[in-house]
Amino acid sequence: MGLVRLSARLRGIVDSVGRAATFILIPLVLITVWDVVARKLVWIQIFMVQTFGRIFESTLLQEMEWHLHTALFTLVFAYGYTHNRHVRVDFLREKMAFRKQAWIEFLGCTFFVIPFTIVVGYFAFIYTNDSYQIGEQSASLVGLPYRWVIKSFLIFGFGFLLLAAISVWLQVFVVLFGSERERFELMVLSWPPDEPGATDALKQAAE
Repeated sequence: MGLVRLSARLRGIVDSVGRAATFILIPLVLITVWDVVARKLVWIQIFMVQTFGRIFESTLLQEMEWHLHTALFTLVFAYGYTHNRHVRVDFLREKMAFRKQAWIEFLGCTFFVIPFTIVVGYFAFIYTNDSYQIGEQSASLVGLPYRWVIKSFLIFGFGFLLLAAISVWLQVFVVLFGSERERFELMVLSWPPDEPGATDALKQAAE
């Protein structure tokens, strides 16, 4: 089915970005560990700054930590949505019938998630552009420059979240209004026990 295939392709983009973003953890952990050690052994930090430059100053390292943390978070929360890892009020939802769950997801995407990501993405663009126009840098005199770079990750993050929401919306649309005989791997729902098992049609459609 065409909508299922399109949903799979959008999910594939989100999944690829989410998996790639996990590599940000490597420099994040290394910088954090180094900063902690250097602050305890000040002579090491002094030596590194004198030898290799101010990139090893504590202020720069700490700002780089939250920059990397922000980049990681914004690039993976779309992945969390397509893999149903976000927070839900499950003690209410899990007691509902399958189609009621599907309707809640459909209406939630239509009236909340998709409009919200568009609005926030728009303001994130303004936020980033203003930062670029004024040449914003760290509030600290010895902090990182080009603050617009990290702010731009808000645009990317909500852009990928929009793709994830559209992917989920298309899939739930097919569940509610498509052929009753079609079964495929679901992202945010689970087929009820009395239904035929998933056939991995979603994965097949992406190939």
